[in-house]
Amino acid sequence: MSAIKQHRRAGFPWLWTALAFGYVFLYAPILSLIVYSFNESRLVTVWAGFSTRWYGELMQNEQLLSAAWLSIKVAAVAATIAVVLGTLAAMTLVRFRRQWGARSMGIMVAAPLVMPEIILGLSLLLLFMSMADLIGWPASRGQGTIIMAHVTFCMAYVTVVVQSRLAYMDASLEEAAMDLGARPLKVFFTITLPVIAPSLVAGWLLAFTLSMDDLVVASFVSGPGATTLPMVVYSSVRLGVSPQINALATIIIAVVVVAVSVAGYLMYRQDKQRTNMQ
Repeated sequence: MSAIKQHRRAGFPWLWTALAFGYVFLYAPILSLIVYSFNESRLVTVWAGFSTRWYGELMQNEQLLSAAWLSIKVAAVAATIAVVLGTLAAMTLVRFRRQWGARSMGIMVAAPLVMPEIILGLSLLLLFMSMADLIGWPASRGQGTIIMAHVTFCMAYVTVVVQSRLAYMDASLEEAAMDLGARPLKVFFTITLPVIAPSLVAGWLLAFTLSMDDLVVASFVSGPGATTLPMVVYSSVRLGVSPQINALATIIIAVVVVAVSVAGYLMYRQDKQRTNMQ
């Protein structure tokens, strides 16, 4: 037994070294990006002194700001719709998993998880073009087609998250409520929804992030008047990284850090209150 402990202690420094190397590899480029967002020089790899000029120029860049606002709107709407549809799909897969066709439906729902984005984007483009020829809708590709495309693959991720929570939910709670006379709709809003609420929030945040980050699918289904933030960043980076991109990325990182910190604090408070009650 002592030999096993000695072996674990001998390997402990190597684990810390590997962990530290992994974190440095992940976060050093992000820290470098933040530092160079305050660079006076237009060259992002040459330090010429501290300055916030690129943040001021970013606020005057209508193309970046409009693209960022479009991405936020598309991500919020797509994530909300994906949560509603994904929750319905998850409940169907869990409650009727022994019914005929449940396995086929599960495969179809999970298909966007493993399908290459270029195939998904091309298939959606062909779908929208065929619909426009047959029924005249959508008349043009733009914000609406991007939202529909993002809902298509975001719903799969939401379904997986919510399904994992519903699978471990105690069904006797719902059965007891219905035995007491509650209707199924009331049972869902008073029993099921509060139980799966954390998974709904997690699914919404995941869908929002995936939608904000998407480039390939949006490039296929967007039109001339609808350009998302990743598309603008990608087109500008091909000509050289602009310091304004660093400033924009720094703002996004700051927003994410604040949101994660607030969520972590709220979770800590809930766990502490739970512990005190016990």
